[in-house]
Amino acid sequence: MRAEPINKLSKKGLRVWRIYGVFQTLIALLLSIGVGVINFFTGEYIWLYIVDLVIVLIIAYLLIYLFPKVRWARWRYEVREQEIELQHGLFVVKRTLVPMVRVQHVDTEQGPILRKYDLASITISTAATNHTIPALITAEADELRGRISVLARVAEDDV
Repeated sequence: MRAEPINKLSKKGLRVWRIYGVFQTLIALLLSIGVGVINFFTGEYIWLYIVDLVIVLIIAYLLIYLFPKVRWARWRYEVREQEIELQHGLFVVKRTLVPMVRVQHVDTEQGPILRKYDLASITISTAATNHTIPALITAEADELRGRISVLARVAEDDV
């Protein structure tokens, strides 16, 4: 089996994924409050409040700390002349090779949170699928998009 791809995502990406985790935890907290309000009016289950709180704390730990850390540690990519190799996954590590001759176009995307941290994501489109490299420094994303575009044209000319 080949060695891992050499390029890692920006450390700022970890911070952005943790912010996303905070938003997701807030949604879980709102649902938890809803369960608490329903319990207040319909039942006498004191233990339900404790279970509710524990579940929200576990969700917060997983979504804000653990999952972003593991996701960031496993995300790798490498752009070669003939292919793009991606490695990512939380529980199952997935490695993908995208041949340059299959690349149709490359996009960069930057939402408000990514923009605040000067990050962007690259989406590589083929006829069948889209592959995304998230959380790259904006300048690096622009340079990589241009490089992939040039390599895809060269690979297409060689066929």
